[in-house]
Amino acid sequence: MHIIVGSDERNHVTDALIEDLRQRGHTLTLVGPLADRDDAWPEVGRAVGAAVASGAAEQGIACCYTGTGVSIAANKLPGVRAALCQDAQTAAGARKWNDANVLALSLRTTTSEVAREILDAWFATSSPPEEQVYIDQVRALE
Repeated sequence: MHIIVGSDERNHVTDALIEDLRQRGHTLTLVGPLADRDDAWPEVGRAVGAAVASGAAEQGIACCYTGTGVSIAANKLPGVRAALCQDAQTAAGARKWNDANVLALSLRTTTSEVAREILDAWFATSSPPEEQVYIDQVRALE
């Protein structure tokens, strides 16, 4: 799967995320400081959201200090359903009930181990067909 990964800073959590995603066999596009650019969280969120909205990436992961800023920025783009997830259960719910296509993470509260658990749940869960009616209702809001 092609995933765009962005963050407004590079640290041990982002390095662990990138390594984990590569070990899972995903193709990555990196934005922000992960790609040696000095982008702040609004641009990182926009870039991740734009790639997912356009189909350039199948899914996205966006990180900032709280995760809130990048999720707000990404959600400004039509077709993006960014979910700020602090744990595996929330990530599974975001995929199952919301068909979330951008995972937002807090660099302040997410450890490398928790990030791995979140990714396990994110990739193991999909949105069943009966949830499509709700996804369509959200699309109608755009």
